[in-house]
Amino acid sequence: MQTYILLTKLSPEISKQVKDRSKLGRSWLEQVKEKCPEVNFIAHYALLGSYDFLDIYEAPDETVAAKVSLISMSNGAFQAESLIAIPYKRFLKITEEI
Repeated sequence: MQTYILLTKLSPEISKQVKDRSKLGRSWLEQVKEKCPEVNFIAHYALLGSYDFLDIYEAPDETVAAKVSLISMSNGAFQAESLIAIPYKRFLKITEEI
């Protein structure tokens, strides 16, 4: 399994629905679990900056990671970006090969 970081920025319309945030978040998570059962969530954070949320998760490949981003987009995300996260020790081994 590969580790991914999902950065999500909500649309202005969804951002205004602060009182519905918990319900909307649960709905998103249920959809991801239903459509991507192989995804393993490690952490979920709310952010105060350019993005609204950061999720760390494991997925078998980039196709599943793309599905997670697309589910976010279909649920009111203005922007959803999945990035591959490489453990630092593995990264150092890669640098030795260069």
